[in-house]
Amino acid sequence: MMTDEALLPLGFAFAGLACGIKANGRPDLALVFSEVPAAAAGVFTQNRFAAAPVQFDRQVLSLNPTGIHAILINSGNANAVTGTAGLAAVRRSAEALEATFGLPPWSTLVMSTGVIGQPLPVERIEAALPALYRALRADGEGLRAAAEAIMTTDTRPKMAWTQGRVADTVVRVAGMAKGAGMIHPRMATMLAAIVTDAEVTAAALQQALNRAVAHSFNRISVDGDTSTNDTVLVLANGLAGNPLLDGISGPDFEAFVALLTDVCTRLAQAIVRDGEGATKFVTIRVTGLSTDEEAHRVANAIAVSPLVKTAIYGGDANWGRILMAAGNSGVAFAPEAAELWISGGVDPQTMLPPLQLVAAGAPLPFAESASAHRFAQPELLIDLRLGAGPGQAIVWTCDLSHAYVTINGSYRT
Repeated sequence: MMTDEALLPLGFAFAGLACGIKANGRPDLALVFSEVPAAAAGVFTQNRFAAAPVQFDRQVLSLNPTGIHAILINSGNANAVTGTAGLAAVRRSAEALEATFGLPPWSTLVMSTGVIGQPLPVERIEAALPALYRALRADGEGLRAAAEAIMTTDTRPKMAWTQGRVADTVVRVAGMAKGAGMIHPRMATMLAAIVTDAEVTAAALQQALNRAVAHSFNRISVDGDTSTNDTVLVLANGLAGNPLLDGISGPDFEAFVALLTDVCTRLAQAIVRDGEGATKFVTIRVTGLSTDEEAHRVANAIAVSPLVKTAIYGGDANWGRILMAAGNSGVAFAPEAAELWISGGVDPQTMLPPLQLVAAGAPLPFAESASAHRFAQPELLIDLRLGAGPGQAIVWTCDLSHAYVTINGSYRT
């Protein structure tokens, strides 16, 4: 249940139910619905095997970026690497929803998640649409039902919401996401549907989403693999009544970007915290390089290193693996300038203070027990400084446990 349903954007409703795609009978069909036409924007996977719904949504956004009413999402089947039959299935599901709801053509976006390479049982989706319509709710319970219906290996639904002022008008942003494995920042790295009642043009909305994703979903990694289906969609229906945001600069646009980034960041972090088999949440901060892009590359190299991630899982204070991964990033820096700190904990009141392990590229004397104590914490901060340059980046990741292998060793079965 939401703590404050007043934060839900005006004019949106949500639903989730089981339509029979998942063999276990769990919810597998979700809907996000706007009562009025909404501007839309999206970012999509860079995987060359882009799933059928990714291809379809790109087409819809090019044809009708200001008249979207619905996002239809199924779990249990990715509809990826399914050829022309997969494209026909996704179009058929969108047309069926538009017919059921009395919507104009090209007003529905579609997302799918689940097993790759299996035909989408679109007839099950079609049969469930009347019940999905009846299940729509404009409250926190509706949002939670939708968030639960898009889960695969997730252990819990992921939702976030906020509000703030844009040009002295209250604007609300809310969203849901799914993702626990096959997560790596090469665009979006999972599925997310975000809604806002802000009045904003489709072009400005796309730029706002690009910026929000760059500092949220593109700053996380669980296992270094980018899915075929990665999609982040945002709908803006304008019911807040703020002055139209039609530019990509100025205080009003920046205020909106801040709200959107806040929701995206909390959803992105929730994905990492729920990483498949994860037991620890890790923040990696890299500073001192020439550019932010270089700092991001170094942080990413650390985040995806199996040796770093398994050491963190085992609570092994093997800090040399962190420097090894940074050195393998392909970024040029002076090793003799490296400084490394480790801190850990969850509660700011009891969080362990930073412990410096490396200075001027060489190890410092420290108590092994002090280092191991920090590596054993459920939340860990790795702070690596590689010079005096302005470039900096933060990436969020998790450890790599035995459970990750168990989950993915039998994902289809």
